[in-house]
Amino acid sequence: MKKGVELVDKCSKVRPWKLNAFKKPIYTSKLVALNASLNTLLSVLTVHIISDTRARVIDMATTLNQIDANIVAQYQNQNQGWCAIPEPPPFTVGLDVHVEELKMELLKDEASMLVVTGLGGCGKTTLAQKICKDQKVKEKFKGNLFFVIVSKKSNCLVLQELCRKTGSLVPSFQEEAIAFNWLQEFLNTTGQDPLLLVLDDVTPGSDSLLDKLDEFKRPNHNILVTSRVQFPRFGPAYLLGTLEPGDAMTLFRHSASRSDRSSYIPDNLAEQIVQHCKGFPLAITTIGRSVCEQPTEIWEKRVAELSKGSSILDSEDYLLACLQSSLDALDEQMHERMPIIKECFIDLALFPEHRSIPAVALIDMWAELYGLDKDSWSITNIHELTNRNLANLVTRNGKTEIDGYYSEHFVTQHDMLRNLAIHQIGQDEIGKEKRLIIDICSDNLPKWWTEQKNKPKKTRSLSISTDGLSSEKWHDMHLPKAEVLVLNFQTENYGLPKFVKKMSKLKVLIVTNYGVLQADLSNFKLLGSLANLKRIRLERISIPSIRKNSMQLKSLQKISLFMCSIGQTFSNSSIQILEAFPNLVELNIDYCDDLVELPVKICDLIRLKKLSITNCHKLSSLPEEIGKLEGLEVLRLRSCTDLVKLPGSIKDLTKLHLLDIYKCFSIKELPEDIGEMSGLEKINIGQCSRLQELPVSVLNLGELREVICDEYTENLWGEPFKSNLTKTKISVVKEDFNLNWLHNL
Repeated sequence: MKKGVELVDKCSKVRPWKLNAFKKPIYTSKLVALNASLNTLLSVLTVHIISDTRARVIDMATTLNQIDANIVAQYQNQNQGWCAIPEPPPFTVGLDVHVEELKMELLKDEASMLVVTGLGGCGKTTLAQKICKDQKVKEKFKGNLFFVIVSKKSNCLVLQELCRKTGSLVPSFQEEAIAFNWLQEFLNTTGQDPLLLVLDDVTPGSDSLLDKLDEFKRPNHNILVTSRVQFPRFGPAYLLGTLEPGDAMTLFRHSASRSDRSSYIPDNLAEQIVQHCKGFPLAITTIGRSVCEQPTEIWEKRVAELSKGSSILDSEDYLLACLQSSLDALDEQMHERMPIIKECFIDLALFPEHRSIPAVALIDMWAELYGLDKDSWSITNIHELTNRNLANLVTRNGKTEIDGYYSEHFVTQHDMLRNLAIHQIGQDEIGKEKRLIIDICSDNLPKWWTEQKNKPKKTRSLSISTDGLSSEKWHDMHLPKAEVLVLNFQTENYGLPKFVKKMSKLKVLIVTNYGVLQADLSNFKLLGSLANLKRIRLERISIPSIRKNSMQLKSLQKISLFMCSIGQTFSNSSIQILEAFPNLVELNIDYCDDLVELPVKICDLIRLKKLSITNCHKLSSLPEEIGKLEGLEVLRLRSCTDLVKLPGSIKDLTKLHLLDIYKCFSIKELPEDIGEMSGLEKINIGQCSRLQELPVSVLNLGELREVICDEYTENLWGEPFKSNLTKTKISVVKEDFNLNWLHNL
C-alpha cells in the first residue's frame, strides 16, 4: 500500500507531454500492476474485514475505479494530444482585427486576464478559437495552451476538465478548496513557461474561479475569458460588437448559399434582410439559412414581415433561445435583486427603438414600480444590465458621478435585445399583461383598441408612441391599475389623452417630444384629477398652459423639465406654485435656455429638498429669498454660465449638504457668510475660473468633507484653510473633453 501511494504520487507529478516515447509505457505498466495488486488485496479484505471498516473498503473501490478511468484516459490521449483546441468554423468574417488586437496583449511578457464579452451569438467563442490557432500564439505557448468550456459547470468539474487536458491523473475533487489547491500547484509547476488558459462561456457563478486564477497566476501566465458578462473587477472588458455592413452582407451571402456557392440570391431582398439583422452575426446566419434555396416569394414574404415590424425572434427559435439564455441566467441566480433586474430589462422596451433612454426617466419609473427609493439603486441595476451586455450605460463626460447627478447618463440597447424584451412582454397571460406598448402610425390604431368595449386593462405600465402624422384621434381606454405612463411623439402640438383623467393610480408621467422643435402641450389640466401622481418628466415641451389653468397636485413630489420652454410660465405673476405643488420635494430644470431668472415663488416650496438647475446658460440670478427653503439638502447649479453670484441668504440653508456650482464661469466670489451653512458636507467649484478667493467664514464649515475642484481652484484651498479643515478632502478633477457619447444619442 505504501509503495502504491508513492507510485501514484510520483505519476501525478509527471507531465505526459514532456515524456518521451520510451518512458510512457513504463509508467503505464507500473500503474496497471498496482491496479492488479490492489484488486487482489481488495478481494481478501472484502472477506475478512470486520463490519465497522466497510466504509473504507468502499472508498478504496472508488479509488481503484478512478485509477482505472485515468489509465484508460491516458491510453486514449496518447494518440490525440493532451490539449486539443476546438476548430473554429471554416468561414468567418469581421474577426481578423479583433484577433490581432487581442493577440498583441497575449504575446506580451506579462501576466494578464482578458475578458471578451458580448451578446450570445456574436462570435466570442469563434474569436477565442482563432486566437488559439494563430501561429505566433502556438509558438509562444507551445504545449501550455488549454481550452476549457465552462458554461454552467461547477468549479470542481471545470478544474477536473483542465486536469484531464493536461494529461494528469484526474482526482475526485470533493470540495472546492481541494480543487483550488490543485490549481495553485498546477500553475506553480509551469514555472516561468508561458501559459495560455482559455475559459469559454464563463457565467457569473464562476467568478470565484476567476478570483483564484487572478490570485495564483504567475508572470507570463495569460487567462482569456469569453463571457456574456463583463466582470469589471478584472479590468476593462473587450467588447465584441456587431458586424460592419460589408461583413454582414458577406456572412449573409455565405449562410444563404449552398456549399458550392451556386445559389441565387436576390440582391435587393438580401440587403433589406441584412438591415433588419442589425449586424448581429447569429441573426444573420440563422435567417440566411432559413431562406437558402427558397423561392423568391419566400424571400419577399420575409422582407414584408420584417418591414411591418415582425421580430426575427418570432420565427427563429434557435436565435430566440440563444438570447433568452441571458435572461434565464437572471432567474437561475438565487439573489433577491435578480427578478427586479429582469423586470428593469423588459421596461426598456417602453421607450422607442433607436433612442437613448435618460437614466433619470428610468429612476422615476423604478422608484415607484419596484420601491427603489434611492436613485443610486436604479443606477446599480443599469450597471448590472450593462455588465451582462443586456444594455449599455453611456455618459456625456465619460465619467461615473458619485454625488447623485445622473442627468448626463443614458441607456442604449441593441435592437435585437429590445425585440427580446418585447417578446417577453408577449409571454404574459392574456388579460394580465404587466406592460402595454402601442405604436401608432398616422391614425392607424391597433385593432384590439378600436374593437374593445371599454374593457379594463390590468397593465401597470403603458407606452404610446406616435409619429409626425398622428392626429390624436384616440379611442377611450380604461386603465385602473396603470402606475406609469410613457408618451412619445413627434408633432408640434400634442394633447394628453383624455383617458388619462381616469388613471386613478398613475404615479409617473413621462412625456417626450422626439421632434426637432419644441411642442405645445395641451390638456395639462387633466392631471389635476390624479390624486396619486408623484413624478412628472417633460422633454422638449413648451408649457405656457400651466399658468392658464388652476390645478392642484397634492401628491406630486418631483418635476423634471428637460429642454423645455418655461420662461413664460415662471414669469407669470398669477401662478401660485405652492398651491399647485404643495408637497414638491425635487425640482430639476435642465437645458431650459429661456430661463433668465428663477421666480421668487419657487422659494415658497417649503418642502423642497433638491433644487437642480443645470445647463441653463441664460440664468443670471437667483432670488434673494432662496434662504426660505430651509429644508433644502441639495442645490445644484452646474453649467449655469451666466450666473454671477449666489444670494447672501444661502447662509440660512443649514440643512444643505451639497452645493454644486461646477462650470459657473461668471461667479467671482462666494457669499461672505457661507460658513454659517452648518450642514454643508460637499462643494463642487470645478471650472469656476473667475473665482478669486474664498471668504474667511469657510473656516467655520466644520462638516465639510470634500471639495471638488480643478487645478486652478485647488490653489484657493491653501493656507489657512488647509491646516484648519483637516477633515476635508480636496479632490482635483481633470477635464476630459470626450465627445464619444454623441454617437450613442
